Amino acid sequence: MSTLQPVRGTHDLMFEDIRRHRHVQSKFSGIAERYGYSEIATPVFEATEVFARTLGDTTDIVTKEMYTFETKGGESVTLRPEGTAGVARAFVSEGLAQQAPLKFFYSGPMFRHERPQKGRQRQFHQIGVELLGVPGPQGDVEVIAMADHILKDLGLTGKITLELNSLGDHESRAAYRQVLIDFLSVRRDKLSAESRERLEKNPLRVLDSKDPADKEIVASAPRFPDHLNQISRDFFKAVQDGLGEIGIHFTLNPALVRGLDYYTHTAFEFTTEALGAQGTVLAGGRYDGLVQQMGGPPTAGIGWAAGVERLAMLLHELPALRRPFAIIPVGDAENAVAQKLCHRLRHAGFNVDLGYGGNMGKRMKRANKVNAVAALIIGENEVKQSVVTFRQLDSGEQVTVAMADLESHLALYR
Repeated sequence: MSTLQPVRGTHDLMFEDIRRHRHVQSKFSGIAERYGYSEIATPVFEATEVFARTLGDTTDIVTKEMYTFETKGGESVTLRPEGTAGVARAFVSEGLAQQAPLKFFYSGPMFRHERPQKGRQRQFHQIGVELLGVPGPQGDVEVIAMADHILKDLGLTGKITLELNSLGDHESRAAYRQVLIDFLSVRRDKLSAESRERLEKNPLRVLDSKDPADKEIVASAPRFPDHLNQISRDFFKAVQDGLGEIGIHFTLNPALVRGLDYYTHTAFEFTTEALGAQGTVLAGGRYDGLVQQMGGPPTAGIGWAAGVERLAMLLHELPALRRPFAIIPVGDAENAVAQKLCHRLRHAGFNVDLGYGGNMGKRMKRANKVNAVAALIIGENEVKQSVVTFRQLDSGEQVTVAMADLESHLALYR
């Protein structure tokens, strides 16, 4: 009989792994709320059109990686590969335009059918934020500042680099698109088959090609910053100045692009060399055309997302767990008293571990295994006198404490 295993590209989170995930998510949600963002939870699956329309039919996500299936009712649905599309869909379907500007943050599992590797799974987890209805560069500065704040609070200062670029407004983007088409068209025969197809449908996607021959061509391609109009240059300068004023350092990366037409102005990534080839830990940008593309009113938008698995891998020491107190009944006759005391102390805010069974020796071993501060031993004499024997496990010091005084005594050892 074969042993059941997790599906390839998925994994169980427990012990140290889940603590790392929870630490990332806790830091994230606390800081997001400090910036005035409200939590949103969209469905894990959406109508396939939500992602096909927003991600584009030439992206790897849509063409190769989405988990799409047909329901019993004949609807095509897709497990969400990212979070922005679902938030934008909610903005449109819930009629939220009148409430803009809106600030949302989210976290949860995403799904992509790609080759599992270090820090990348087929079911993975993301944190992310979306700011809707703020067209000015102060919105860009705020979401980047929040990302920087979270990464620093996670202790990643010095390991992460912020890379920045501008994709310009729609006019600049259209001008650059034509320049890029002209450049690539005369080299069309040297492009990979995939890039030749992208050249027809979405030429900016050629810039993302992983094919070695494509990369060599792209290395000498015209760059976005050289084709920005004055409005776009001024916008990008305001973003850079705003980041500089609050002490956020960045490097300009003219090769940083987003292939889809609804992206405008600022694109950014926080990268690291600590994870090998998969260097991006957080990425975002402005997407002023997305909501309108999904059938909503023209609405400015900017946001970012980060992989929890990658951030968790970069963490060093986690905050120490709060040590429990171990309650140890000497025999079965004391079990009821021990159970009642556990209930009382837990409601008073203490972490308590109960030795469920076994002799005194086994229960003491368990107390040491869970790294208890002290063992609260309850035997026949203790029950009669309404006391416990309090044994501090680090020092071995032992005292008798009245049951009525336990909360105040335990508070000394938190």
